Amino acid sequence: MNKTAAIQQINSLAASGTPFLLIADFKCEKNHVLPVDQIDPDKVLFDINGVGNFDLRHENGTAIKLKSSPISFADFQYKYNQVHREIAKGNTYLLNLTQPTPIFSSASLKDIFYGSKAKYKLWFEDQFVVFSPEIFIKISNHKISSFPMKGTIDADLPNAAKTILASDKEMAEHATIVDLIRNDMSQYAEKVEVEDFRYLDEIKTSEKHLLQVSSKITGELRKDYLKNLGDIIYSLLPAGSICGAPKAKTLDIIEEVEGYDRGYYTGVVGYFDGQNFDSGVMIRYIEKQGEQLIYKSGGGIHFLSEAQAEYQEMIDKVYVPVH
Repeated sequence: MNKTAAIQQINSLAASGTPFLLIADFKCEKNHVLPVDQIDPDKVLFDINGVGNFDLRHENGTAIKLKSSPISFADFQYKYNQVHREIAKGNTYLLNLTQPTPIFSSASLKDIFYGSKAKYKLWFEDQFVVFSPEIFIKISNHKISSFPMKGTIDADLPNAAKTILASDKEMAEHATIVDLIRNDMSQYAEKVEVEDFRYLDEIKTSEKHLLQVSSKITGELRKDYLKNLGDIIYSLLPAGSICGAPKAKTLDIIEEVEGYDRGYYTGVVGYFDGQNFDSGVMIRYIEKQGEQLIYKSGGGIHFLSEAQAEYQEMIDKVYVPVH
């Protein structure tokens, strides 16, 4: 359904206290608002912070190994240079540049759903699978919280935590997104504040050990917010952490530079339990295109960025976090 229909459906279901699952693509053009009692587990499997529609006793016996074939550094640098020219013109201050990477794995998308470890997981009609660590928003008891994640480093590097927190580039990038989301939240929330600025999350996989930087932003909603829940959610989309600032112009540049369709990658998946809403940004994403698996990944480009480091970050994010 389109964005307008999705907003209306969410407002109606939330006002009546009906649980639903929301799946929205990056451009908010392909939206699914599914009452939970109508979800077919043969088509959609979800796990939103431990709440899901699958058998917890399911055991995945397939080892999840990925072999990737990323674009060349020269091709990446061409796109990177395009972004830097836009930064020099003042058209964007921060842009999240992403690219598709063909991968090969003996594991199926459903195997990856069951075998991965993440706060937000989704398997959708065997078209794509998501295993995301990034919270989009949480809404509970008239309080809205956002947790933008921006900044990644190999945790096995010497002094990794100190290095990323001391980086001027990472600070500037993270502060830009925090400011953007704080402004977005102020459309419907009052008393918006940054409760926790730049804390570290640890992510372990079979092949990688990463640290990622997040912040917590909170605000207060009106008591009748449930009847406007759809409007509140979509006022924040696309998520600031996966586009950049200023948002509208940066989205235009992304469309021009990236050269591919993100689809559901960097969209959101969310669950409403009848009172509370919890959602994640659909990063860490694998899509099936014919018989080929495609992993989509990227990172923020800032005036202090370096092309080689950004290229490596894009590659480092091609992984599956395992149990």
